[in-house]
Amino acid sequence: MANQKILEQKQQVIDEIAKNVQESHAFIFLENHGLTVSETMELRRSLRESDSELKVYKNTLVERALETLDIDLKDELNGPKVIAFGKDVVEPIKAVSKFIESHPNLEMKVGIVDGQITDLATLKKLATIPSRDGLLTMFAGGLMGIVRDFAICLDLHAKDLEQE
Repeated sequence: MANQKILEQKQQVIDEIAKNVQESHAFIFLENHGLTVSETMELRRSLRESDSELKVYKNTLVERALETLDIDLKDELNGPKVIAFGKDVVEPIKAVSKFIESHPNLEMKVGIVDGQITDLATLKKLATIPSRDGLLTMFAGGLMGIVRDFAICLDLHAKDLEQE
């Protein structure tokens, strides 16, 4: 039988995983096919820039943590997995996707986005969404176009009134 201290340590890890799943908007399971230590550090750095993290947990502990949250990913939890997660929905997915483009040793499998199990196709779509700043810039550009068109319309109307 396992030592009580070891069981307590495992329970702490299970609680940590469950907490990370609950607090993260994006929780992505990646399959590692032999990343080197330097490549892993590079991925960690790129995730840290987007306020995200990369962790390696035992699959059995992840499975137990997900069971406590009523999330069933038993079929996905086989083989060497790495988990990326962050508070933002899009940023960790974008960082991982960008990294995968140049590192075929890593493969995105499945994710939990805002508490919902998300397949690979949806994760790839989320990776193409512009950043928050990019979306705000696009929105502001759209508003500027409307304001410009309105100003031109008012100017033309004022010129029509002057000619009468």
